[in-house]
This record gives sequence, structure tokens and C-alpha cells, in this order.
Amino acid sequence: MRLRATGLPLTFGISLLLLWYFVTEQAMLNPQVLPHPATVLARLHFGVKDGFLLTALISSLKIAGWGCVYATLIGVPCGILITRFRLLGKTLEPYVAASQAIPAIAIAPLLVTWAGYGTKSIVILCTVIVIFPIIVNTAVGIKRINPDLLAAAQLDGANARQNLIYIALPLASPLILAGMRNGFTLAITGAIVGEMVIGSSHGLGITLISFQHQNDMAGMFACIILLASIAVLGYSALQFIERRVGAVVAEN
Repeated sequence: MRLRATGLPLTFGISLLLLWYFVTEQAMLNPQVLPHPATVLARLHFGVKDGFLLTALISSLKIAGWGCVYATLIGVPCGILITRFRLLGKTLEPYVAASQAIPAIAIAPLLVTWAGYGTKSIVILCTVIVIFPIIVNTAVGIKRINPDLLAAAQLDGANARQNLIYIALPLASPLILAGMRNGFTLAITGAIVGEMVIGSSHGLGITLISFQHQNDMAGMFACIILLASIAVLGYSALQFIERRVGAVVAEN
């Protein structure tokens, strides 16, 4: 099962690369539309070696990371409150869901008006984008806990706070981590969109726009491949942690 889980995505990715190579090698498309993989790889190597791509990547990842941190610090307590106070949950859930229907690009101008241009507004944008899956997953994770287990702990003398810290949150942690995993990829998207719309002195979003203005298609592809690689690595790492935590919870 694990071999299939890793083998199928890997096979699909290699197939896409081979198709890309074949199409460009046979000159089926103009290089200004789809550059050759070797050209993109060379552009990526130069950008990493020169350092400007790594500097831009680190800047974007910092913004995305802070967005994830703030979303977790706000989202987990909100998810707990929604499960603890049913009336509050029924009142807020439709509005939390509706907030996700608003495109990030529509929120950005408001954030500029409220918080100004720069990193602060972009971090807020990432937080807004990421917070929904964390709230939902936290609430779902706690709701799935067997109430008899909590009642038994209460009979043994555990108060509400101890039930939450030592039973509810550990049992809900795999789903909370799943929300953070999905949120991480959304945060990267938010950082790039924020840099493009709100503005930043550096970052991959600005680098992408710079390559676009230069009509450097290979540079744009290099940025996108770098972003996709980091997103896959981060997603896979969080998925691994999620599985390990889930295994520990199941054993206990």
C-alpha cells in the first residue's frame, strides 16, 4: 500500500516530464510558450547558484510560515470553542465557510487599506486563507472523540481543562495536523498572491512578475518548479508527521 502511495504519484510525475521533453524536443510548441526542460533546469541551477532564487524562496516561506503559525494559534482555539459551545458553532460556522468563498485577490486591497503595503498585510492574508481548514479539522477531530471516554475520565477526577489537554487534543491531533498540512500549501499560494498584489521588495511572487516583464519563460517555469517542489516536500513532511502521530494515538 505504501509502495503504491509513493509509486503512483512518482510514475505520474515522470510521465509528465517525459511528455514535456518529447513535446519540446520535437518543437511542437514555440519555446516562448513551453521552454525545453534542459533550458528550465539550467535557469533554475543558475538562480539557485547565484542565490537570488533561494533568497526569494526563503522570503516567501517565512511569510507562509508565519501565516501558518498565526492561523494555528487562532484556528485551534476557535475549533475548540465551536465544539464546546454548540450555539456559538451554529452561529459562526456559516460565516467561517463563507469567508473561504472570497478570493484572496479580493481581500488584498482591503488589507492594504487597513494594514498598509508590505509583509504585514501578506502575513494577514496567509492567515485568513489557512485558518479555515484548521478550524474545521480541529472541530471535526474533537467531535469524533467518543464521549464515553471523556465521561470516564471525568468520573476518574479529570476536569474540563485536563480532559481537553490530555485526551481531546491528543486524539484530535492527527486531524489538526491534516488541516495544517492542507493549510501549508494554501499559505504558499497566499504568500505568492500577496507579493504580486500587495507588493514586496523580494519574494518568489515578485521574482515571477519580474521574469514575466522580461518575457523570460524559462525563469517563470524555474520559479514554478521551485515552488511546487517545496510545496510537495512540506506537504509530504507534514503527512509523515501526521501518520506517526496517528500511529502513536492509535497505540495508546
